[in-house]
Amino acid sequence: MTPERSDPAVPTATYRLQLQPEFPFAAAEAAVPYLASLGVSHLHLSPVLEAVPGSAHGYDVVDHARVREELGGEEGLRALARTAREHGLGLVVDIVPNHMAMAPRHNRALWEVLREGPKSPYARWFDIDWEAQGGQVLLPVLGHPLGSEIEHLKVDGKLLRYYDHVFPLRAGTEELPLPQLLDAQWYRPVWWRLARTELNYRRFFSISELIGVRVEDPEVFEATHAKILALLHEGVIDGLRIDHPDGLADPDAYLLRLHEATGGRWTVVEKILSDGEPLPASWPVAGTTGYDALRHVDGLFADPAGAGELLGQYRRFAAPQTDRGGDWEATVRRAAYKVLTHELATETDRLTRVASRLCALSPEPALRDRAPWALRTALQELLVRLEVYRPYASGDAARIVTEEAAAEARLAFVVPEEAGAVDVVRDLVLGRYGDGPAFVEFQARFAQTSSALRAKSVEDTAFYRYVPLLSATEVGGNPGRPAVLPEDFHAYCARVQRDWPVSGTVVSTHDTKRSADVRAALAVLTECPQRWADVLAEVTRTGEGVPDAQLAWAAWQTVFGLGRADAERVQEALLKHVREAGLYTSWTEQEPAYEEAVAAFVAAGPCGAPGGQVTAFRSLLEPHIHANLLGTALVHLTMPGVPDLYQGTESEYRALVDPDNRRPVPFPPEHPGAKESLTRAALGLRARRPDVFGDSATYAPLAAEGPAAAHCVAFTRSGAVLTAVTRLSLRLAEAGGWRDTLLPLPPGRWADVLAPEREFTGHARVAELFEGLPVALLERVG
Repeated sequence: MTPERSDPAVPTATYRLQLQPEFPFAAAEAAVPYLASLGVSHLHLSPVLEAVPGSAHGYDVVDHARVREELGGEEGLRALARTAREHGLGLVVDIVPNHMAMAPRHNRALWEVLREGPKSPYARWFDIDWEAQGGQVLLPVLGHPLGSEIEHLKVDGKLLRYYDHVFPLRAGTEELPLPQLLDAQWYRPVWWRLARTELNYRRFFSISELIGVRVEDPEVFEATHAKILALLHEGVIDGLRIDHPDGLADPDAYLLRLHEATGGRWTVVEKILSDGEPLPASWPVAGTTGYDALRHVDGLFADPAGAGELLGQYRRFAAPQTDRGGDWEATVRRAAYKVLTHELATETDRLTRVASRLCALSPEPALRDRAPWALRTALQELLVRLEVYRPYASGDAARIVTEEAAAEARLAFVVPEEAGAVDVVRDLVLGRYGDGPAFVEFQARFAQTSSALRAKSVEDTAFYRYVPLLSATEVGGNPGRPAVLPEDFHAYCARVQRDWPVSGTVVSTHDTKRSADVRAALAVLTECPQRWADVLAEVTRTGEGVPDAQLAWAAWQTVFGLGRADAERVQEALLKHVREAGLYTSWTEQEPAYEEAVAAFVAAGPCGAPGGQVTAFRSLLEPHIHANLLGTALVHLTMPGVPDLYQGTESEYRALVDPDNRRPVPFPPEHPGAKESLTRAALGLRARRPDVFGDSATYAPLAAEGPAAAHCVAFTRSGAVLTAVTRLSLRLAEAGGWRDTLLPLPPGRWADVLAPEREFTGHARVAELFEGLPVALLERVG
């Protein structure tokens, strides 16, 4: 039986604040009057529990029992909650169940495990393979192999020090000679490069500084959630955002346990859905955090034909450096192979060990005589073919690990009998050999590895290799098909209203690679691909100083999307771009000469005099960028779901990938304008008319009529509010404008919320509707 998704305090709109030492609870409290005036119902706080000192994000939790002191501690959070309540606001908090910081000196639970080993009462907290590496936890902290660093390891009483690192010593070992002392510990400090292949604890993706937590254990769940649940039950906070549930062993069971523990509070999950993938219907949550909405809103403002033309221009400009021709699916596949054999090699090893052990000990003849190398190959070939993040216990794994994928995977083997390893692995994933603990462990680890692979290969690699349209390389996006037709957008909204009416929706977050307003500008390039190619031909006609054409294309688009900006911001984002792409340099194998060439190119080109030509081109297109910017904002604020506004995005907000997008913002904004007026009007309407936008609301598309009908996207909410936006305004202008296009309004009188003196009835002329702005928000008044 599916639990009811009930919540006595469902938000109408939330506002995300990035808490950090530079912006603690007191700063958030000071901003409350302004934020309340916007019309949101809840503040959405980044993680509030104790984190590594100085952390700018809070996802590196070290103590689940304490509210972070650097932010003002529990009293600071309670003071913020009181002030928020006085202004009619609640609090939603981001929590991190999947991992903690691998920082022993700050993480008491981990400290005890390193001191006492697997017998520690905290050992059950962490996902450590004690059977590997001689029963020692590998700590990849040394700058070089041990022989070069041993002189920097110092015994200090009952502590072992290595520069700023501090570790506990196992009782009775402090007097041993250093080599023997190291062998006697429950951990082993090793060269940081060994993390790639030798690590024996589960990480967050490939980040060794974050260790996996076993919240599937009821005692661990209770210990790591007690403080948050207490704050919920005391009314300090009202709802939850769950970070990365795909990293958990059993997201289904976790979310059910959480639902029961919270009493059904409004909860959304950071779940990335691939095109056509539904959120598991059995999950007792309000929905996702909203990346699926982002993909559909962004796609609405991209021209499908122009996106194809832009791809052709990209291939001509960047060939042969477009990762073998600029094919999206092929780029993802190649990235996945690279990630499995490099960044996630240790995770692949552990999964192979689990499979090998199952096969060796199983009484099933079909599982016997399977070489570890064959199982590893089968695992890799199946994993790279998964098109979603992971299978779930509540779903049909055969729809994800398909027979078609298995047939392709078998082609990696020469000997047919060896290819049988593919069927063994697939059958283990599908649970066809039983549901004992060892089989369940394999299924969980396969799913966890799958989610890490998808995130690393798509979001953190392919998005930086396949760049014809940067606005499409966004979390949850599909760069191979960046445009969304209006009918597909309407169908998506209808599904959300029917199935997940109070799901979260976003267009900018702390994790988006570019803010919505930067992406809105970039989408205009799909309407003028030839003009864009001509501009690039002009600014790159000499070809001097360009490290590679793929990077150049991305750099010029970055400057177009951002506009004139501080060169340091652009350089930082592009340095991250080339390291994530991993084609010529990377985070772990940096090529100084290439990176210096990138920096010189960016300074002299996109951030130099030629960059002025690109920003001048942007200025010519400003009316169309403005149409996309306002259209994105209005659609987001009035479509089904609960909109989450990222800090600063109520007015025009141009930001690049983190850390650029995590900088504190001023309250109120320094340059309010049309977007802020629009945001206030839409949020005010949502707050005043919750019946129109809530879980019992309705959504209905509205079709324009006439020569430019395809450029007007409109819908009604509960027959009482009407949204209309301009789509592809540059193409519209080139085709002669709105002319006699009409929008048939539902019966009644409709007042313009953005200009209350205006009213419309019957068949409204779209040119008149959009006379002052390229968007319209109407409310039925009679």
